Amino acid sequence: MALLEVRDLVQHFPIAGTKKLVQAVNGVSFDVEAGETVALVGESGSGKTTIGRCVLGLIRQTAGTILFKGEPMGGRRTVRSAALRGRMQLVFQEPAESLDPRFVVGQTIGEPLVALGASRADREKAVRLAARRVGLAERFLASYPAELSMGLQQRVGIARAIVSTPELIVLDEPTSALDPTARAEIIDLLIRLQKELGTAYLFISHDLSTVRYVSRRVAVLYLGSLVEEGPATELFARPRHPYSVGLLSAVLLPNPHLRRETTIRLEGEIPSPIDLPPGCPLAGRCPLVDARSRENMPPVEEVAPGHRVRCFRHAEIAAMEPATDYFEAFQRETERILAPPEAERAGVGA
Repeated sequence: MALLEVRDLVQHFPIAGTKKLVQAVNGVSFDVEAGETVALVGESGSGKTTIGRCVLGLIRQTAGTILFKGEPMGGRRTVRSAALRGRMQLVFQEPAESLDPRFVVGQTIGEPLVALGASRADREKAVRLAARRVGLAERFLASYPAELSMGLQQRVGIARAIVSTPELIVLDEPTSALDPTARAEIIDLLIRLQKELGTAYLFISHDLSTVRYVSRRVAVLYLGSLVEEGPATELFARPRHPYSVGLLSAVLLPNPHLRRETTIRLEGEIPSPIDLPPGCPLAGRCPLVDARSRENMPPVEEVAPGHRVRCFRHAEIAAMEPATDYFEAFQRETERILAPPEAERAGVGA
């Protein structure tokens, strides 16, 4: 049994004064195992954050089932309910906006423990431990958020999330507001914390470089539909959906020789989520579109172990696209460049 099971999740928002709906999420299904990282990726408006909020019960889904450790979420069973309090947490995109400016850092980190009924002595001990785990000096516990850098503010948000030793953390774009140095530090911190605590992550991001580095599995969303899902190494090397190919080829790595060359080009505008066309949601932008995909939603097919795609023409895409993980190649090249010289590694001249 997976830690988190999402089945046929639908989330539609009514538009005031009309009978129309914003179709934010349309029949999404995926699992998160204990201790693993699953990333949700896609353009803005693809439904990533909405899914995360549904998982936590912060908004009630229109349809579908969400199970946490086999028990359904929804109704009174949310992150705020007594049975789940502290077991599921959220790290926000904008750290400054997620921290109460009237609370000092120590109060903020310990806030979840107040709801759990922990004594003051136990809270203080847990707060100091969480601060050490995220690399936050104890002197900052008496500071206000406005006195900290953005990177330190995000460390406070992560410390607040782990202080209750949760089983699942939803990370909603946790690095997008940070400068490159702080972003790298936070990524390394999240990886280390997961190894130490065994916490599962639902990692919501549009930063594919980060996703490739931190995730075990990746789910690609387009207009509220899950179009491809698979192990990160497999999906990045062998994408089988035109939208996944388009996303990966659009990423610019800081090396002109490492860029996915593709014959697939997505053109045109993203359709409105209010009036979605029938059939495949990518039909209006896909160069491989045919009458079948304009009229019918493609079924989900497993093209490799754990690698599922929703496209009628995935076999043709596999034949057209070279199986190369440019992100992995870039990582190897970076490690080669930054590695110390052979003589230094051998200790010559020490």
